Formats: sequence, C-alpha cells, structure tokens
Amino acid sequence: MKDLKKYEFWFIVGSQDLYGEEALKQVASNAKVMAEDFAKEQLFPGTLILKPVAKSPVEIRRLFEEANASPSCAGIITWMHTFSPSKMWIGGLGINKKPILHLHTQFNRDIPWSTIDMDFMNLNQAAHGDREHGYIYARMRLPRKVIAGHWQEKEVRRRMGVWMRAASARSDGMESVVLRLGDNMREVAVTEGDKVEAQIKLGWQVNTWAVGDLVAKYNKVSDAAAEALFNKIESKYEISGDKNSILEQIKIEIALKEMLVEEHAGAFTTNFQDLHGLTQLPGLACQRLMEQGYGFGGEGDWKQSMLVRAAKLMSQGLTGGSSFMEDYTYHLEPGKEAVLGAHMLEICPSIAGGKVKIDVQPLGIGGKAPPARLVFDAAPGKAVIATLVDLGNRMRMIVNDIESIKIPFDMPRLPVARVLWRPEPSIREAAEAWIISGGAHHSVYSSSLDAEYFRDWAEMMDVEFIHINKNTDLNNLKNELRWNEAAY
Repeated sequence: MKDLKKYEFWFIVGSQDLYGEEALKQVASNAKVMAEDFAKEQLFPGTLILKPVAKSPVEIRRLFEEANASPSCAGIITWMHTFSPSKMWIGGLGINKKPILHLHTQFNRDIPWSTIDMDFMNLNQAAHGDREHGYIYARMRLPRKVIAGHWQEKEVRRRMGVWMRAASARSDGMESVVLRLGDNMREVAVTEGDKVEAQIKLGWQVNTWAVGDLVAKYNKVSDAAAEALFNKIESKYEISGDKNSILEQIKIEIALKEMLVEEHAGAFTTNFQDLHGLTQLPGLACQRLMEQGYGFGGEGDWKQSMLVRAAKLMSQGLTGGSSFMEDYTYHLEPGKEAVLGAHMLEICPSIAGGKVKIDVQPLGIGGKAPPARLVFDAAPGKAVIATLVDLGNRMRMIVNDIESIKIPFDMPRLPVARVLWRPEPSIREAAEAWIISGGAHHSVYSSSLDAEYFRDWAEMMDVEFIHINKNTDLNNLKNELRWNEAAY
C-alpha cells in the first residue's frame, strides 16, 4: 500500500488587511503554532502543510491554483482566524478541485475574562469569520466537511483524521486503474454500471483485459519462483491439501501481481464464467493480493473492487481489516437471527480472528480443478458493510452498521472464509432497508472503519449516502429516498 504521508493537506488561514500588520503577524504566529502541533498528531495519516495567511482575492485564487496543480495535495483545510470577507474566496473556491474541510475553531480555548478588550475581539473572531466563510460555501452549493470545536480536542482531531483518510482514498482512486479480467457475470444486473461516468465522476479508470493476458504471464512463472514464495509464506498459515494445487494459486498470484503493477492498478476483478486457460478459479491468489492492499470484486463487480481499495487505503495503520463480502444466507432462529457472509473463495484474511488455514477442496462451480483458498472465521466486534450501486442518474452508497459475532458451531463441510453478523436495527429492518435502497449482494466488510469514513468519501464524490443503523425507521427511509430522487 501507499505511504499515507505522501498526501498533503494544505492549511489555509483566512484574514484581511483591515486589522493592521501586528494583527496579521499574530494570525500567522498562531497558525504556525497550530500547524506544528498538528504535525505531531498520530491521528492524522497525511502531512499537514501550512500556507501563508490568505488575505486577498489574488492570494486566495493563487493558493487554489497551486493546490489544483499539485498531485500531492489531497485536500484543503480552511479556518478564518479573523473576519475574512467571503467574496474574496469566490475566485478560489470556484476553481477548486480538492476536498475541503472547514475547521471552525479558535486559537484560544477560553475567554480571558479579566483582560479581554477590542484588540482581542478583533483578532479572535472565528465565531464571526467562520460564519461568513460558511455562507459562501452554502451560496455556491459546494461540498465540504465542517468540524467545530477547539483545535486541541481529541474528538476534533479524530474527525479531521477520518476526513484525511477519506481524501487520501479519493486521491488514490484518481490515479488508479481497475483491472477487469473478462466481463461481468452473465445476466447479473447490479454488477453492471456506467464505467465512463465512473471515470468522469470518481476518477476510476475501469478497463478490461483478457483472461488470456493473465494466462500468458501465468505460463511464464517458473516452478522455482512459486516454490520460493511458498517457502516464504508457509509459516503464516496452517496448511492442508495438495501442495501442487497451492503452488498453482501462487503462480496465479505472481502473474496477477505483475499485471497489477504494470498497469498501475489498485483493484481487479475476476469471473468464474471466464477462466479459459486457468486450471483453478483464483482463490488464495485473490485473498493474498487483498491482504496486500489491492481491491477485489467477484463476478466482475468493479464498483465493489474499487470500494474495497478505498477502504483498504482509508484503514491503513488502523486495527481490524477490510474485505470483499457477500450476504450468503440467514440464520432465522427467533432471538438469534444473523447473516452468514462469505464468498466462493475470495475473503481477505485481514478480518480473520484466530488461525488462518490454506485448504484445497472442490468448489462445485466454475468447472475447474479444486482451488486452494484461505479458510477462517472473522474476528467478532463492531463493523460495517458498505456497497456502491449505479442507479442510472447517480451512484448510491449504502452502509449498514453491524456486529460480527462468534460462530457458535463448527462448519467442517464449508471450507471457505466466513463471517456471522447481526445488522442494526434488526435483521428484518436492515434487510428491508437494504433492499428498498437497491443495495447489492456484494459489499465491503470493514472492522477498521465506521460509517463516518464512508460518508466523508461519498460526500467528496457527490455520491448519495444512505446509512442503515440502530435509528433507522423504514417509513423515514422511504421518504429520504424520495427526497433524494427529487434532489438528483
């Protein structure tokens, strides 16, 4: 995965010439203290860059021009230390191409009751200046995240860190490729979508390569190279089954990794209906590549593959993991209702709780030799599932808060990675809400992220966002969907 420190976040502090040179020096000094303290914050994944105090239309426009031209700049943080007339910002905001975080804070935490005077009031008036600044975003209908609170508060910094991670994932998507091996699974609707619109709106380059391109590379992978990688990884897993079948998957992994690197791809898809020239459906290969940070989508589902990639990037360095997922079947025993999530093979071991085993078993689909795959139960705990669907006139993201629970029984005849979860607010309401919203059977499962990360990302992309949680009311949700339809 990429080092998130490569992503810069420009800190632009607004003021004006009205208050005199001494006041502007104090604004710059305070901003420097804040920026130096922000630079030490472990909750911030990226690199914060302090820019000169913005105090005129020319200066502001120039800063946004520079930000647009900088591939390193992943987002802009604005704060009005004093009053900064918002008409000055129209030129810069009008050309801006970067995500914006409007930080509503002030340098001092407390009012100095015994010494406060008009000089202090003129200098420390973010309560005044940020309202003016907020108006111009609303007037221009510009997306942004607003965070209010003192800049030293941990909750303020946590929310800033969430936004930075989402902005980093956006930047990664703008420079990445989804490598589709073959097309979508035949006759499936939800895995389809407008790939041209996805590139226009989201930046993703969604392109197709023939399975034969992979096979050509696979045929060139030497037995020695496969054996060397097997020797390197065998201590990570409990291994059973035919070693030659495992070596076949390792060869597929090596070939796939080579293609991904050559094409600058951050995500890929496969399709069990298009395996010509391969001896096995890629299983272990896909799982290990996801573990390395690549996005994956089964049956050609390119939308979820890049969403997996975004989740991987956002969660880098956090506890837990993220994986491609599918709702498979239900347990409907009263009082113990749950969803069993799995896929044929391709679940990422980053979500595992306990031992991970490589096994080789028949698949019963695809018509190929028994494939090697990683088998495990997911770790219990809070998580979310998120999906991205194409509604024709827009994309919609749907996120459901869930809790993964320990699987109470052994499943010796189900040799796949699996998760058992309880969705909020209940299995009935969550399922109805998901289906009413048009949610796909494929999703991203993440025990590293919560809905806030996905909401920030969706808002940056102007993607409709639906959150199914403990407070979801189906009648209210239906109204929300109607209002959204009218809005779009």
